[in-house]
Amino acid sequence: MVLPALALFLLFHTVPVLQGVYYSLTDYAGYGRYHFIGLDNYLHLFQDDRVWDSYLFTFRFAAVATVATNLLALAVALGLNGRIRFRTTLRGVFFVPNVLAILVVGYVFNYFFSNSLPYIGQKLGIGALSTSILADPDLAWVGVVVLAVWQAAAFNVIIYLAGLQTVPEDLYEAATLDGAGAWQRFRSVTLPLIGPFVTINMVLSMRNFLQVFDHIAALTQGGPGTSTTSVAYLIYTGGLAGGEYAYQTADAVVFFLCIVAVSVFQLRILQRREGSI
Repeated sequence: MVLPALALFLLFHTVPVLQGVYYSLTDYAGYGRYHFIGLDNYLHLFQDDRVWDSYLFTFRFAAVATVATNLLALAVALGLNGRIRFRTTLRGVFFVPNVLAILVVGYVFNYFFSNSLPYIGQKLGIGALSTSILADPDLAWVGVVVLAVWQAAAFNVIIYLAGLQTVPEDLYEAATLDGAGAWQRFRSVTLPLIGPFVTINMVLSMRNFLQVFDHIAALTQGGPGTSTTSVAYLIYTGGLAGGEYAYQTADAVVFFLCIVAVSVFQLRILQRREGSI
């Protein structure tokens, strides 16, 4: 069983990756003939303003969404871990966004930001909300963040709940007897003991948000202009629809290396943080 599984892995994973790396060294447009051009595509990437702008947007979006998602998920998990009525039902309700198709939900949010929210803003006399934020180059990314956080927090809540259930109740009781308040119990007992779960959520969130695509396809299509064009969306539109197959494949290779580097760096920093808490 091991050899067939390994063969399938090589066939459907390793071979396409190596093939993509090879195409990134050519001028292949996705059709027709092509020629080997070496590292020219990689050199042009560093001179392309579209690429720089997409990386800047992607990393800014990923950083904000990662922090917001984990703060929201941890707050919800703490609430659901308490002694409240309908706790099991609420856990199921909060997990629903994770199983919904993001494109479908994205179109719902698109209607909300483009129609419902401006209508409410006009009725309340709030000028900033009277027009669609998705049409504003400075605010469109906020709409993408809201959708991403709403959808991603559900999975993180489950991870945090699993971590919270590993914390012994005896420690809370001892801390309470010592006069520790709610914040002190969280800071001195809960947070250190769920450190590994925080690390998992932070790393997975950052990795997933760096690859953001569906949210943008449903909400903004990379606009207004190119203000919300992520790296993944640029690779898709340029590579499959823009005749830049080899060029965007080179972009994908560079982006892959960036994601690996960020994940390794983030993992080491957070694991070091676990030991110092």
